[in-house]
Amino acid sequence: MAELPNFIKDLALILVVAGVVTLIFKKLRQPLVLGYIVAGFLVSPHMPYTMSVVDKVDITTWADIGVIFLLFSLGLDFSFKKIIRMGMAPVIAAVTIIISMIFLGVNVGHIFGWSRMDSIFLGGMLAMSSTTIIYKAFDDLGLRQQRFAGLVMSVLILEDILAIVAMVMLSTIAQGKSPDGGQMIGSVVKIVFFLILWFVVGIFLIPLFLRSTRRLMNNETLLIVALGLCCLMAVISSAVGFSSAFGAFVMGSILAETIEADKIIRIVEPVKNLFGAIFFVSVGMLVDPKILIDYAVPIIALTCTIILGQAVFGTSGFMLSGQPLKSAIRCGFSMAQIGEFAFIIASLGRSLGVVSNFLYPVVVAVSVITTFLTPYMIRSAEPCYRYLELSLPKKWTRRLNHTSLVHPSSAEEKSAWHRLLRKMTLNTVIYGILSAATVAIMLTFFLPISRQLLPHWWANGVCGVITVAAISPFLRAIVMKNNHSEEFRELWTKSLLNRFPLIFTILVRLIIAASFLFYICNYLARFANAVVITLALLAITVMVLSRGLKRQGIRLERLFVQNLRSREIAAEVHGKKHPRYEGNLLDRDIHISDFELPEDSRWAGRKLKDLQFRNRFGIHVSSILRGRHRLNIPNGDTMLFPGDSIQAIGDDAQLSAFGSALRGETVEPDLDIEKREMELRQLILSAKSPFIGKTLKESGIRNDFNCMVVGVEEGQKNLTMINPALKFTVGDIIWVVGETSSLNRLQQTNDA
Repeated sequence: MAELPNFIKDLALILVVAGVVTLIFKKLRQPLVLGYIVAGFLVSPHMPYTMSVVDKVDITTWADIGVIFLLFSLGLDFSFKKIIRMGMAPVIAAVTIIISMIFLGVNVGHIFGWSRMDSIFLGGMLAMSSTTIIYKAFDDLGLRQQRFAGLVMSVLILEDILAIVAMVMLSTIAQGKSPDGGQMIGSVVKIVFFLILWFVVGIFLIPLFLRSTRRLMNNETLLIVALGLCCLMAVISSAVGFSSAFGAFVMGSILAETIEADKIIRIVEPVKNLFGAIFFVSVGMLVDPKILIDYAVPIIALTCTIILGQAVFGTSGFMLSGQPLKSAIRCGFSMAQIGEFAFIIASLGRSLGVVSNFLYPVVVAVSVITTFLTPYMIRSAEPCYRYLELSLPKKWTRRLNHTSLVHPSSAEEKSAWHRLLRKMTLNTVIYGILSAATVAIMLTFFLPISRQLLPHWWANGVCGVITVAAISPFLRAIVMKNNHSEEFRELWTKSLLNRFPLIFTILVRLIIAASFLFYICNYLARFANAVVITLALLAITVMVLSRGLKRQGIRLERLFVQNLRSREIAAEVHGKKHPRYEGNLLDRDIHISDFELPEDSRWAGRKLKDLQFRNRFGIHVSSILRGRHRLNIPNGDTMLFPGDSIQAIGDDAQLSAFGSALRGETVEPDLDIEKREMELRQLILSAKSPFIGKTLKESGIRNDFNCMVVGVEEGQKNLTMINPALKFTVGDIIWVVGETSSLNRLQQTNDA
């Protein structure tokens, strides 16, 4: 028999050790990520007394796949609409924290004399708090339903997307380009260009594809399609100069806007967990004890930098975003750790060959230490606030609790000019990117093919006509859209002085549209500029007058909006979306939280009036989601069932107490499950049997012995249902179902 490849042996070793170690960490209530890292440390060549991985190259390949699937899953949890609805407050907090921590990380690296690249990558690693670890800590401490936890998670979502951008920027810097020159600006423009292009095109095409194949999709095919799209986007991203992980994230964020998003998240999770485990194990394999000893001082210094930096700058960032001092301290102290993105950025640096070998294990050690300290940092937030409250002058405390650089502005406060220019700019950017991408595709791929099939000038003419026809809806939208909007009409009729600037906005957009036609004509025909401009203006005039293009543009825009809102519409239909009045509750320090009733809950099968939630916890149950049904304002006779999603209204303390009771009041697991096996047994009633002369009900076989009589034997082949009124007689042969212990007790009673 052929010997197994080393890859299979290594995979078996990794999964077995990771399984054992993570069970131990689960028992100790520690994050599983740390368990994977410890498992990697145990199977690494640095541990001389244990079995180690033979072929690290294959494991590295699997780890790279793990990064792709991790970021794909992160994208599935990400929503551009969610970021937009957050407003500027989380953006200010996230940007403040990231810039401050990068600055600290770079300077700490310089203090220790590390190279420029090591210091820059170190800054990127220290800037990213761990979403997984913080979420787990909030869950363990029963704080997930509190309002400050929601603020932290909002900032973490932004940090994750900014981390993707940071990875692209770090790749640019690693290639030797100036981090503060024109190349950096070009990289930012390139990121924005492709991000908007992929998202807009993806929202057009992918929901249409999933909608047309919905009847053919089961879990298996949906998994294959989702992972196929993920890998396809990873390849496209690599082809245009970005990392494959960036492409995977973008595809995840596109699929997050589809109706199938929740199902994809559920079926992709096992795959993500497998490859993610291999990635974190590979992280642990790079930990060298000798390096940890040699770099003990930098490890301690970096740990202190993260703890103090997040405590100070994290708190400051949340205060600048408009949070009071107490809430800002709780938020800032919660983010004092680094996690998965630090490892991913370190892996990027190693793959590019620009960071030193010592940096990876140092960062892993810092992550482990800060992870263990996270619960203690969260708990220390309130004592720290109380200390500051007593130490600072009351005037300062009042000002800090009311400091805010961000005030939500009403629609009345925004000028019509501001709203109009914002709409015009967004419209021009999106349709301009779509036009540029279409022109690039046509001139790069279609033109060479047409030149092989047709004479040179014919090929140029055909390509030019098709290209202009393809981008004409986009160019018309650039010129004409928003010219009849409410803001445009208001400004036009309000003052004659507004009319020239409004006409100017049309001329600017006309020039932008003409520039696309100028480029196409000049690229293909090389005519004189005057002729090209004349042709461009004539073509734009035809587009403007075309009703067909107008209808086509409206249809495309409506399709895009429908695809973008499909998941939101499905959530409203299925009753999974919070009601609109939730925003009004936040001003009164109460909010809505979702709780899922565990399968083993003691509350299952009981009525709300018996559970007394209002009296016990002070919360109000506003809705119960059961499958695809929504029970609004349930009354006291409403019964709870396992798997019910309960929407409760209350403040942080009330919801936290309710969540703790929900998780704690459960049925104890059956430790003797092996003894609960049911069997069918024949029972012959003897003359001494206490059941003689009694009916089935009077015998107590069901109530006293927990057994069930399924029939009476008549002859050798017939087994009939017993008549409840029939009295047992000597010699009756009955067949009984029950647990082994119950049947033994019944047998002993019958024979006694």
